[in-house]
Amino acid sequence: MGIALIGALLVLIFLLSRWINILNEYERGVVFRLGRLVAGDRGPGFILVLYPFEKMVKVSLRTVVHDVPSQDVITKDNVSVKVNAVVYFRVVDPAKAIVEVENYLYATSQMAQTTLRSVLGQAELDELLSEREALNEKLQEIIDAHTDPWGIKVSSVEVKHVDLPQEMQRAMAKQAEAEREKRAKIIHADGELEASKSLAQAAEAFSANPTTLQLRYLQTLTEISAEHNSTIVFPLPIDILQAFSRDKGPRGGES
Repeated sequence: MGIALIGALLVLIFLLSRWINILNEYERGVVFRLGRLVAGDRGPGFILVLYPFEKMVKVSLRTVVHDVPSQDVITKDNVSVKVNAVVYFRVVDPAKAIVEVENYLYATSQMAQTTLRSVLGQAELDELLSEREALNEKLQEIIDAHTDPWGIKVSSVEVKHVDLPQEMQRAMAKQAEAEREKRAKIIHADGELEASKSLAQAAEAFSANPTTLQLRYLQTLTEISAEHNSTIVFPLPIDILQAFSRDKGPRGGES
């Protein structure tokens, strides 16, 4: 009798340990009774599962951050790149996540990898580098549409890194350098044009009043002397030289 009582107590303790379940706030329980799905999710808190007639599978409702491994992608303009991304998703229907797919984590990961290669393969390299937001939205829509029957909601997909070949990096660096040189030459040419216009306006102003040119000479001398230069080159007006040449001519005639 004593051995039978001890055995019955052990069986009761074992059954109680299987019957009594505690689920956290972020967990839900999917219960099967004799192999059939019991409608409605259970949890959180205290859950009673009548083992061995009932079986419960725990499902987490927290957002999963999945790092998609690097994928070899050939873009539309035939450039081979390595791209990796990150996918944010969570379970919104625990029953579908357990019944409709064998392993929803693995299935979502594979779907993200294949969609990443397919979508980015239809884009050119410039689009992949400059229009990443639009590609992220397209990836999110496609993956979410495929995983919706599994009770999965994909909230965001972000292309994290694009690894270009060394040859393409050098070609892009040369292109960027040429573009910068082009802009520098255009800016320099615009400056020369503005300077020529300003000089033309100044020449018109000086020609209208020759006195302004003499004042400009004096101003230039003042600016040069302020720099403490040892040598000053003074532009002598032509009119003064002509005056000296006219005075010298008659004297030579008298002799």
